[in-house]
Amino acid sequence: MDRRRGGRAGKDDRSFIRRLFTWKKVLGTIFGFVLLCMGAFVVLYMVIDVPNGNSEAKLQSNIFKYSDGTTMARTGTVNREIVDLAEIPQPVQHTFVAAENKSFYDDSGVDLKGTARGLVNTLSGKGKQGGSTITQQYVKNYYLTQDQTVTRKLKELVITLKLEQKKSKDEILAGYINTSYYGRGAWGIQAAAQAYYGKDASKLTVQQGAYLAALLQAPSQYDWSSATDTGRKLAKARWNYVLDNMVEKHWLDASKREGMTFPKPNEPKAASGFTGQEGYLYEAAKAEVIKDLNITEDQFNAGGYTVTLNIDPKKQKALEKSVKDQLTANLEPKTRKADARVQAGAVSVDPKTGRIVAMYGGAGQSKHWSNNATRTDYQPASTFKPLILAAALQDQATTQSGQQIKASTVYDGTSKRPVVLDDKKVGFAPPNEDDHDYGQVTVQTAMNKSINSVFAQMGADVGMDKVMETAKQLGMDSADLKPYYAQTLGTMGASPLEMAGVYATLDNHGKKVTPQIVKSVSTQDGRSELPDAIGGQVIDRGVADSVTSVLTGVVDDGTAKTSVRDNPARDGQQVAGKTGTSDDNKSAWFTGYTPDLVTSVGLFGEGAQKTADAGKQVSMKGAGGLPRVDGGSFPARIWAQYMFNSTSSNSKFDLDTDMGAGVEPTTTAPVTPSQEPTTEAPSETPTTPSQTPTTEAPTETPTTEPPTQEPTTEEPTDPGGGVTDSPTIELPGGGGNGRGNQG
Repeated sequence: MDRRRGGRAGKDDRSFIRRLFTWKKVLGTIFGFVLLCMGAFVVLYMVIDVPNGNSEAKLQSNIFKYSDGTTMARTGTVNREIVDLAEIPQPVQHTFVAAENKSFYDDSGVDLKGTARGLVNTLSGKGKQGGSTITQQYVKNYYLTQDQTVTRKLKELVITLKLEQKKSKDEILAGYINTSYYGRGAWGIQAAAQAYYGKDASKLTVQQGAYLAALLQAPSQYDWSSATDTGRKLAKARWNYVLDNMVEKHWLDASKREGMTFPKPNEPKAASGFTGQEGYLYEAAKAEVIKDLNITEDQFNAGGYTVTLNIDPKKQKALEKSVKDQLTANLEPKTRKADARVQAGAVSVDPKTGRIVAMYGGAGQSKHWSNNATRTDYQPASTFKPLILAAALQDQATTQSGQQIKASTVYDGTSKRPVVLDDKKVGFAPPNEDDHDYGQVTVQTAMNKSINSVFAQMGADVGMDKVMETAKQLGMDSADLKPYYAQTLGTMGASPLEMAGVYATLDNHGKKVTPQIVKSVSTQDGRSELPDAIGGQVIDRGVADSVTSVLTGVVDDGTAKTSVRDNPARDGQQVAGKTGTSDDNKSAWFTGYTPDLVTSVGLFGEGAQKTADAGKQVSMKGAGGLPRVDGGSFPARIWAQYMFNSTSSNSKFDLDTDMGAGVEPTTTAPVTPSQEPTTEAPSETPTTPSQTPTTEAPTETPTTEPPTQEPTTEEPTDPGGGVTDSPTIELPGGGGNGRGNQG
């Protein structure tokens, strides 16, 4: 009885289950679920649009290169440089397709099996798995995130299908290889090519491309330099897999494939950064780009700029070596306090193009942050004197007695001689170096010996407003260019970069030269237009060439003759230049040029770190064991070693000296104040190194006409209108300590 009831109950249960799960109901449920999913997908397809790329995927490095194309530095939080697919050899493009998605050029961009498997694994908690197409991986890299969620995978599917309708296969492939991570901190194929093979992506071989493509599966595990034995075996197997697939797809000839060997990558190097001078070069280039493109610093720092500098690596090394050999090798900062106060800066410019081919900013940013080549807080001293002469020639100015100013014009070189204007003393009487009295001298000799009293009077003769105007036209842009008489001593602030530009304009026959450290700037959108470094004629050619002619005398018979004229490395080059030593020896300069290169070298006294004078302007007296660091010492020596190893031998100036050339110094008796030679100045430049200054009177004598006024024995006047025996007057605007700026 009970068994019968139990048996009947079992049959009833089975009947109930059969009625509940009939094949029609099961099929209907499955069909309904499929329709529901399809409806949901249609809704998703309508709702989800292709978004903008995520910000992280757009981040790039800023790339800085030397003029020869070698990379100097990369900056930014992400090491990526996006390149066009056209820049990548087609066989290298095929390595990525062979590695990741052989059917890429023919499929719809979606791997349904792989996507379904990924969804199942995500739901079951098994996490990440591969199998996606190149398009899907690109969508994940560029439009979405790496999160492993069902929502993200569904978005990936929808966006992939839509992207295939909007973009070409080449655009998708380019996006994929530019956004993928290759290890060694490299995002994108360009950064990877540099990181693993030290070359641009455009120069990759098929073998190298296959290795980079293989890396994408496991960048850390397959990095040859750090991989275990197992990792290396897997990397090589993957590399072979890529090449074999290329043969299968007829992208690679089988015979060539047989001869290929594994391309071992280079050992990793520290990220190219700011060692040595690179930090100074980077900061200078960055500032110039921001200014020239009129962008903000934030816009620049967002990345994507490739900046090629004008810096010539060979000249850069030569300049650095010159500073080391001629200066730092002679300094002992640990044992001589004065040596710890010396800072050096230098800039070298091509006068024909305005390109800055070398720059020395200091001991390195970790030791001295500010760039000594661009700092404008030290006086250029007597390197300013040629600008006074240029203003005089350009304006055809005359002395107080009406004589036109040129190289042969005679001035009174007495120290502390008061400056006179319209027969009145103006309250300025600068001392010469060591308070030396020179008596009656030509402008040429005054430039050679850097006689302060002569150029102070010349400033009054020309008019300080016109002197400052000429200085601005030549390239000085200091806010300190006020028309004070003390400015004739170079008491304004200036940088080696600024002075190199001024002298480059003289070297370029009066055409304005604005030195540029940046050669080109490009982004994905193309190359940006930069201002022209060469401008218009700012002073007459005859004026510029006449100043150049006079400045050859400074080298051949002046304050730079020992370090420059007699330098054994000199190979016949003609040289023009000027030394400068500021009040209390806080700065020392030599700025000079040959026909094909201009270089300005400055030394600056700065209080050493961790001292009471840290960062302050201090004297360099005693540095290098010298009683005084003047422009003819370390600056001229640095200049000479660098220039004579960087310029053409036997280079000659092409000068049109219609304003009067420089004149050879003589030892004739002083010319009386109102006399001036009536003959034209010689057309030749001053004496060459093999010549010595003449010790005989010139063959042509000054006019024999008597002066309009006979000088008295108590207060003799001179063409500048000054007097020879008056008390010292305090220098306005930072004038002096009784010694004045020296040559």
